[in-house]
Amino acid sequence: MSILHINDESFEKVITDGIVIIDFWAEWCGPCRMFGPVFEASAAANTDIKFAKFEIDEGNRRTPAKYGIRSIPAVLAFKDGEVVATKTGLLSAGELEEFIKEVKG
Repeated sequence: MSILHINDESFEKVITDGIVIIDFWAEWCGPCRMFGPVFEASAAANTDIKFAKFEIDEGNRRTPAKYGIRSIPAVLAFKDGEVVATKTGLLSAGELEEFIKEVKG
């Protein structure tokens, strides 16, 4: 499954069903750019769940504020619309896979 690019308007529709892993990021953020390929590889390897990227600088301030995003990159995991796990900072491929395993249960 390809990575969805979401914003304040589409956010709620995307998180309502199943497991969704969301990367909150910004173009100017160096660690975010470094994390991008790791996130993409994980999305390719975990086709049974949804992956989405949320650009915080595109006038999309409501959702990050709602979920307390204060630093990026931040990865939030949702199950059927509820936050079940959060990680902040640059994650390695192994750390992201461990995070996903925990979320899947």
